[in-house]
Amino acid sequence: MDETNTTDLFANDTNSGYENNEGYFDYECEFSFDGITVFSVVCMGICVFGMVGNGIVLWFLGFQMKRNPFTVYILNLAVADFSLLLLCYDLDTFIHLHMNYLYAVDLLSHFFVLSSLGLLSAISMERCVSVIFPIGYRCHRRKNFSGIVSGVLWASVGAFILSYYLCFLFGERYYLQFAGVLIVYSMILSLMMLISNVSMVIRLRCGSQRRHLGKLYVAVVLNVIFFFAFGMPFIVNAFLQLSFSNDVVLQKVTLALALLNSSVNPVIYFLVGSCRQRRFRGSIKVALRRARQGKMMVLWPPRSALACSSCLRS
Repeated sequence: MDETNTTDLFANDTNSGYENNEGYFDYECEFSFDGITVFSVVCMGICVFGMVGNGIVLWFLGFQMKRNPFTVYILNLAVADFSLLLLCYDLDTFIHLHMNYLYAVDLLSHFFVLSSLGLLSAISMERCVSVIFPIGYRCHRRKNFSGIVSGVLWASVGAFILSYYLCFLFGERYYLQFAGVLIVYSMILSLMMLISNVSMVIRLRCGSQRRHLGKLYVAVVLNVIFFFAFGMPFIVNAFLQLSFSNDVVLQKVTLALALLNSSVNPVIYFLVGSCRQRRFRGSIKVALRRARQGKMMVLWPPRSALACSSCLRS
């Protein structure tokens, strides 16, 4: 079978439209019916869990908290994650009903995953600069810098994905060349993200004045680790065109990992923010001890449901 009839709809021959999609259904035969059902249920569960978590993050950051430079990035990251999960919810049902839907999913999935990569890189680099050059960062940073960077990232990734498709329309040679450009773009962002986080941790933990990592620092580092573990395989599979091997299992596994990566960020925020609740329980003991000694202490009421906001606010 030609490469132009693989499940990667970027590689379909546009002259034949989307009528000749037997390849997809042939590859589905590699899965038993039970395998497809289990995969669909797992993906639906991940999507529902992730949409609930990212929806809570969007609600807190959009309506309940005063925004700071880094919560703007996290808000955009939650939008990208929520959109990917919503897009892929009950994916197999729509694929069998509308093949054009699969084409849209292919485009938009790459768009949202690359947007997440760009936003994580921006968070990491800005956080690194704030640690290494704290005075210069505070003096020269513009108030709306995070919003500008986020907008530029969304626009640039959208332009890349659109150009990726347009290059395919003009021939496979241009398509493969631009796929290489996207690979380089992803590698540069990944390398910058990795270097920024390593430099930040070294400066905080190994410098002359050691400091503990703040909640947001920990959350960012964990986000990056999980992205490399779960999100990067999807990018590698897409842009190295491993789908040409007709390995539908690999395609489904990388998609499931990408969905898992989009679902794990709210869990990270909650777990990191819950550390505050444990410290708060300790402060209650101190307050009661002081109360017995006749001292007054004003306590902020605990909110276990807002543990993730504790992480995002720091």
